[in-house]
Amino acid sequence: MKVLRRDIKHDTVMVLPEVLDDFWVLYNIIQKGDKVYAKTTREVRSGERYDRAEKGKRISVLLGLSVERVMWDRYLNKLRVHGIVCEAPDDIGAEGSHHTFSITLNKPLTIVKDKWLKYQLDYLDRATERGVRPITVISIDDEGYCVAVLRGFGLDVKAEETISLPGKLKADERTRALQELFKSASKTLEQIWTLNQAAIVVLGLGFIKNYFVKYLEDRMTELREKIIDIKSVNSTGQAGVYEALRSGILTKALRHVRIAEEAEAVEEVLKRLGRERANVTYGLTEVEKAIGLGAVEKLLLTDTRLREASDEERQTLEKLMKEAEEKRGGITIISTEHEAGVKLSSLGGIAALLRFPIY
Repeated sequence: MKVLRRDIKHDTVMVLPEVLDDFWVLYNIIQKGDKVYAKTTREVRSGERYDRAEKGKRISVLLGLSVERVMWDRYLNKLRVHGIVCEAPDDIGAEGSHHTFSITLNKPLTIVKDKWLKYQLDYLDRATERGVRPITVISIDDEGYCVAVLRGFGLDVKAEETISLPGKLKADERTRALQELFKSASKTLEQIWTLNQAAIVVLGLGFIKNYFVKYLEDRMTELREKIIDIKSVNSTGQAGVYEALRSGILTKALRHVRIAEEAEAVEEVLKRLGRERANVTYGLTEVEKAIGLGAVEKLLLTDTRLREASDEERQTLEKLMKEAEEKRGGITIISTEHEAGVKLSSLGGIAALLRFPIY
């Protein structure tokens, strides 16, 4: 993401999305009531004052929308902003009508808010600084493998295969089965890597992951060179990837990917709750109380809790976030596209890590 212009005095920021993860950032920043300006195409008709209007034609035009809804399709990687036209050239008569922007890469848009919050500007700064590709992760063991891509918005499982290896007493059959497993896994990994050119992390239970890496060294040298880390986990398949996120062992590899930070924060909330410690709280009423006391070190809020809130509740949440920031508290928006967000949703979608106990 490039920030082309930042005029906080007038609450205006112009950005240029460069990678698909930037759509996720914009999806979480653009809210109902904001004004968004972008070049778009719109059908303009002439002759509408007569009984039969002439056939319209599409023209390129700069429009401003008062945002009503933001839609993001993670599978098609499409971001749309729908709203009412608040600014348009006089000759097309578009003001007051509905329109939808289809946000595309490498095309600028301007976002105007009543007030930019610090966490929103931090969100933009992180997107500007990182500019990194996703991370490809393969979890492999003697029960099969799972290949997934970790992006800023969550875990995208690309392939998963389970097998049943012969016992160790059937050494020849076991070796052949392992070779077939490695052949299938390496072919899948190569196909996914070709699409995103992302660094690779290998996870696994026991020594199978090491044998797989040796297999790549012998047969697919280029792919082996893309592996940046090899880690042990206690779970198999997709569960192994989630375990690696929760435990923090992927933090180095994913240091620029927000999902690692989110997973770690939610796990800390759950850990403190499990130990019945008083330096954590959840639920809107309790969190509001903690913020009022200046006790909040980090406020956690799911993206859906903020995005799907009524106008009144959203104003309450934004007031709380602003107050937390003024009292030196951090804010982390948790994506519900991955496990951490689902867990936080079960706590009402809002929680806080505290500097000191309040009970």
